[in-house]
Amino acid sequence: MSENNESDNPLARRNFLKDSVKMAGGVLLTSALSGKAGAWTLSNDPIKIALIGCGSRGAGAVLNALSANSNAVLVAMADVFKDKLDDTYATLLKVNRIKNFVKVPENQKYVGFDAYEKAIACADVVLLVTPPAFRPSHFEAAVKAGKHVFMEKPLASDAPGIRQILETGKEATRKNLKVVVGLQNRYDPGYKEMVKKLQEGAIGRIVSATDYYLIGPVTTSPRMAGQSEMEFQMRNWRYFNWLWAGSPAGLQIHNTDIVNWVKGAYPIRAQGMGGRSSLNGPDHGDIFDHFYIEYEYADGTKLNSQIRHISGTWNKGGATFLGATGSASLQGGIKNVKGEQIWRNPNKDSENAYQIEHNVLFAAIRNNTPLNDTEWGAKSTMTTILGRMAVHSGKMVEWNEALNSKLTLMPEKFAWDAEPPVKPDKDGNYPVPIPGLSQVL
Repeated sequence: MSENNESDNPLARRNFLKDSVKMAGGVLLTSALSGKAGAWTLSNDPIKIALIGCGSRGAGAVLNALSANSNAVLVAMADVFKDKLDDTYATLLKVNRIKNFVKVPENQKYVGFDAYEKAIACADVVLLVTPPAFRPSHFEAAVKAGKHVFMEKPLASDAPGIRQILETGKEATRKNLKVVVGLQNRYDPGYKEMVKKLQEGAIGRIVSATDYYLIGPVTTSPRMAGQSEMEFQMRNWRYFNWLWAGSPAGLQIHNTDIVNWVKGAYPIRAQGMGGRSSLNGPDHGDIFDHFYIEYEYADGTKLNSQIRHISGTWNKGGATFLGATGSASLQGGIKNVKGEQIWRNPNKDSENAYQIEHNVLFAAIRNNTPLNDTEWGAKSTMTTILGRMAVHSGKMVEWNEALNSKLTLMPEKFAWDAEPPVKPDKDGNYPVPIPGLSQVL
């Protein structure tokens, strides 16, 4: 199953082929790799990469990975849909800068729910770029096989998945495997500088923060004649909470993670409201199209999170901070209480953060330096799941009870003949969470 993020962020997401030129200046890491006992080692052999999930984001991840190390080759691809795999393979071959490093024979193009296992076996580094429902099992399989991992956000759709991710992350550390999570703002020079200044007290004690992810509608794939219910949901994964984790995770996680990063902490509780104002009738799944979430941190700081993906509405993105002596955002810079500018992002034209995160991953492999983003990636994903739980239930939900929830959104098995966790009624409508009635714990 592929993850396509075209509508994910109007401010940051990019057309894959258009931006391939922008990333042409990525740092090329060229040297032999070696590791300690128990870690993956490589001398001068090519670094073999496998792509799991062949959407546009998967194609972008391959471009970044191949640009990060001139000794790397793509040797295997996997997706549940053959058309997605074929389209992405054809797209990669059109990029002159990397086409000679795309060496995927027909017998290593794997299709099906077990395709990921076969692709993992072919590679040294695995790119996990499917919808989040599959991340826990795919990550576990990659680490069990001793592979380094790049995995896209979000990292799971429910609390049991997050706990599985956290345990697998610990095993990755024990095996000296390198793991990068696709919350690329953590690698962006501008964000790194701003966060450092805020943590050093540039605006005093942070009183509150607000983050925004206000965009147009997410894309849909029409229901086709003869299509099974599982296939329809898989092709429209953003419309189903079990596959997407909801828009707090699928969209806003980037900005919420920035707030967690600045705070050096995660919320202790959340409450909020939301619903569906543009989604109705058959084919629109069970997601909400707007959220307002109030998160509370242990020191009393509040994060107010606004999310909307509705056609014809005002768009805005990013995170803003209000402190005792000023305010801050990456776009507006840092200002004192008089509104005077005391810092602006000097890195606006710096290297693309999507590229930097892959440069860092391959540098850590080459130099055998510790690198594992799993814990903060999982906990920022859990933050967004906490927010979704609060809104769907209409209740105040505590972090600990959310993280320890046994309620799973997953089907009993991933297969074409498996029953999806949610099914339409006789009119084609799906059951939608009802605040005050829906159980989330």
